[in-house]
Amino acid sequence: MRLIELSLRRRVTVSMLAVAVVLFGAVSFGRLPVSLLPDLTYPSLTVETRYDGAAPAEVESLVTRPVEEVVGVVTGVERLTSTSRPGLSQVVLELEWGRDMDFAALDVRQKLDLLTLPADAERPVLLRFDPANEPVLRLYLTGENQGPTALRYVAEEVLKKDLESTEGVAAIKVNGGAEEEIEVRVDERKLAALGLSVEEVGGRLLAENVDQAGGSLYESEARYLVRAVNELTDTGDVRDVVIATREGRNVLLGEVATVVRGARRQEVLARHGGAPAVELAIYKEGDANTVQVAQSIRARLAALAGELPEGIEVHHGADQSRFIEASIDEVLSNALVGGLIAMIVLLLFLKSVRSTLIIGVSIPISIVATFFLMYRTGTSLNVMSLGGLALGVGMLVDNAIVVLEAVFKRHEAGEGWWTASLRGAGEVGGAVTASTLTTVAVFVPVVFLDGVAAQLFRDMALTVSFSLVASLAVALTLIPMMTALAGRGEDGAAAA
Repeated sequence: MRLIELSLRRRVTVSMLAVAVVLFGAVSFGRLPVSLLPDLTYPSLTVETRYDGAAPAEVESLVTRPVEEVVGVVTGVERLTSTSRPGLSQVVLELEWGRDMDFAALDVRQKLDLLTLPADAERPVLLRFDPANEPVLRLYLTGENQGPTALRYVAEEVLKKDLESTEGVAAIKVNGGAEEEIEVRVDERKLAALGLSVEEVGGRLLAENVDQAGGSLYESEARYLVRAVNELTDTGDVRDVVIATREGRNVLLGEVATVVRGARRQEVLARHGGAPAVELAIYKEGDANTVQVAQSIRARLAALAGELPEGIEVHHGADQSRFIEASIDEVLSNALVGGLIAMIVLLLFLKSVRSTLIIGVSIPISIVATFFLMYRTGTSLNVMSLGGLALGVGMLVDNAIVVLEAVFKRHEAGEGWWTASLRGAGEVGGAVTASTLTTVAVFVPVVFLDGVAAQLFRDMALTVSFSLVASLAVALTLIPMMTALAGRGEDGAAAA
């Protein structure tokens, strides 16, 4: 009763609060993340280790099993699965719901630092996505008069390195094109004349191409870390490698072999529009927003357009964000149509343009207030949340209709509009509040569920609850105030 009386006596204050809610809601709507569904990503981490040239059985015994043993003791791991392919090991950890993924990743990295793998195996890489998932965006790099080696180089050294720093991007895989390499074509006759074998030449190349720690040097209280760096970066460095000493003279690799720049044999062919291309498959982090990631990638590509070599173009392939945006637009349009139909039905039954307009104003204000509450609770715009909002649109008018009918009943009994608004709204205020809270009580417990059910229905439950609470506040404040203002020309008491 006091809230209703306050809204009638402080009409300017209530009006300014309503305007503020509309402004905050409009700003929040523009900042809400957009996704197809609520975040249904399992809390998982993937440990990927490459072991080139190894068969699946060797990968399993030498890489996969040791990795499983060290990461299997991480706190919160509920399930461990692994896949061993030729030259590749993937171990997927599924953690318990609610586990902080940043701390889980740190724990896994600490365990991997204690792991000893074969010398030929690469260091394990920790990924924040499931390799079984599809990339959110595929890009294709094409270029006129550009060979597969040049396209691959631009894709890896320009696009991949820049796009990987985009927020929400977990990994970028480059497919197609030709990877550049230095080929050493040995003359076996010259090797035989020197009494050398191909294995010895390979061993010398491996020994000369080093980048490793060399210990420490101490001087007084200072300590200097020593590192041996002797990487072979071009064909000249490879030709100058000493492979043997004969009769007091160093024999260089260039004397017994031809060293040229070449390309690895292509195992994956990528085409776009029938032309040779290089594909960049972009994967997002498990908790990242698909639409935001895709928008950030497009913005970075626009900034990189001037840095690409002349003739090279970037084309967009499969893009999950396009489907998501189209689905969200469809749900929004359906919600708008539903609200319009509700207004027409009200006009037919109430047979009063003034009453219909008063209730019509309450619907958008309640919806905009819901957007603000969604933004503050981190709820995204998705099919479930918008479905809950569309469901709530039909219930938003219930409180307003009950309050409005109570006011009209008092007015028809001979009371002025101001008095009718005060007493009529106060008479049904308790019943309207109880009715709304009983409906909210049905949806709120969904928020406290765990697992997939919580992730799937949480947004819908919150949206319905927010919209009902907002409609209750509007029905007990704005509806009596607007009713009193609309009838003040008919009742002198209202103007006083």
